[in-house]
Amino acid sequence: MPTTRPRYQVTETPDMARALDLAARRWPNEPRSKLLIRLVQAGSNALEEGRTEEAQHRLAAIDATRGKYADVFTDDYLAELRRDWPE
Repeated sequence: MPTTRPRYQVTETPDMARALDLAARRWPNEPRSKLLIRLVQAGSNALEEGRTEEAQHRLAAIDATRGKYADVFTDDYLAELRRDWPE
């Protein structure tokens, strides 16, 4: 089918065959070419979900330490720190 979009050629290596066999169990009666597309979509979704989880863990860590060290720094801490900076 004519297209202006890039095309990719993929060799069915043993790892690729294993992934396609797993995909065939998940999505039976699909041709291997469509299974490959489904695997790419599933992988993309998993990566995006992982990114979201990482962000949630970072935000949880920030929330857990928020205000924890407030008594360590005086009100003029930044001004005092910057006093020695070159102008």
